Amino acid sequence: MSTSLFLAAFAVYLSAMIFLGWYVSRKQKSAEDFLLGGRELPLFLTLGTTVATMVGTGSSMGAVGFAYANGWAGTLYGIGGAVGILILAWLFAPLRKLHFMTMSEELSYYVGANTLIRNIVAMIIFIASIGWLGAHIIGGGLYLAWITGIDANLAKLIIAVGFATYVIIGGYTAVVWTDSVQAIILFVGFILMAFFAVDAVGGWQAMIDVQPEGSFSFSSSGNLGYIPALSLALVVMIGVLATPSFRQRIYSGKDVRSIRLAFVSSGGLYLLFSFIPAIIGMAAYALNADLETAAYAFPYLAIEVLPIGLGMLILIAGISATMSSASSDAIAAVTVVLRDVFIMATGKVPQPSKTIYYSRISLFLIIGVALLFAMSSDDIISYITKMISMCMSGLFVCAMLGRFWPRFNWQGALASLISASLTSLVIIQTPAWSEFWGNPIIPSVTVSLISGLIVSITTPVSTITNEQALAVLDKERAAMEGRGD
Repeated sequence: MSTSLFLAAFAVYLSAMIFLGWYVSRKQKSAEDFLLGGRELPLFLTLGTTVATMVGTGSSMGAVGFAYANGWAGTLYGIGGAVGILILAWLFAPLRKLHFMTMSEELSYYVGANTLIRNIVAMIIFIASIGWLGAHIIGGGLYLAWITGIDANLAKLIIAVGFATYVIIGGYTAVVWTDSVQAIILFVGFILMAFFAVDAVGGWQAMIDVQPEGSFSFSSSGNLGYIPALSLALVVMIGVLATPSFRQRIYSGKDVRSIRLAFVSSGGLYLLFSFIPAIIGMAAYALNADLETAAYAFPYLAIEVLPIGLGMLILIAGISATMSSASSDAIAAVTVVLRDVFIMATGKVPQPSKTIYYSRISLFLIIGVALLFAMSSDDIISYITKMISMCMSGLFVCAMLGRFWPRFNWQGALASLISASLTSLVIIQTPAWSEFWGNPIIPSVTVSLISGLIVSITTPVSTITNEQALAVLDKERAAMEGRGD
């Protein structure tokens, strides 16, 4: 494939996304407009942006490469994500009625609007969002480098600058519109690729016949082991339940019904989609079992096997997957900065007239930091799973206990957050335990849950009601939006 031809096509595509982002966001005036799309996102936009965010770096490059090495285990990423979004739909969609802007607001609300918990959660979310951004930049950069032959770090820079441009210009409205367009490209591209890849192998049976032993079971437990396979599905599920960008879909949706319907539809589509990357990965293995790295499976098919026009469409679809997810995580990160970190640092809310300006400056800095981290790593699946276990296990436990157990207090939340991160760190630093568990998610969630329960039971009950906690948060939010003192 001609490098110049692909770069020209990619430039046209990126220019179209930037123009679309500018066009749909021309009338933004407030923080809610820039960070949450005015909280009026209709069903089709919530569905489009959710699907595009789910079909991101892990589901494309990560899952295809994982299937290349482990057969049907490539479906685990999609299965875990689908279960996560369905749980999110039924258990947390009603939070739209409480008008939260960030997950740190939500988790602090559960424990009496406690400032310490809110600040800690805000910093965890900020760090996690940079981690997600780094993973997406890595994925997109590797795609672009493999396709064009340019330096990997230069490719990562191009990807970061590309999605940063339309996010900084248009904010959340630009994100959801470009995501919705990219979702269509993603599904068309991946389905076409699966069809042509199987055809190039010589058909379904020909593909199955050459797979290594242990790749045929649904979880490929023969390759991974049952516990590591379960850990992979769970880490993705918990990632969806605790990722700020998915919560932002709840906070920005038009109403509970449209959010729930969009999430359920996304879960169903994603569950069906989970088989596509696995098929692509196994087809790549059937065609060439000696690739230097499993992560090269996706671009290998597009470059070496498919017709040039179709290959170009599919490669752009792959890059779309990384950019759509990256843009969502970037806007989630800046919302936390403006709503929580700014108050923590200055003791006051940002001036309403300057929130959009501050948001754009923050986006530039956040994406820049994520790019620096991305320059030092190329291992996407490991990068994502370790980051989720370290940063998000505690958030998941706090959300579940806070949502459904009234006795949960700020001391229990603090115990859950600290114990989750420490447990993950211990597992990661102990090779034998890492090999046994696959990733730290099961022990970290278990220890976090037990810690939160024990500490909450053995410490005083919170005297602040949910109504009082919500009033504190509402007052700050009103001031930020220019609706109060």
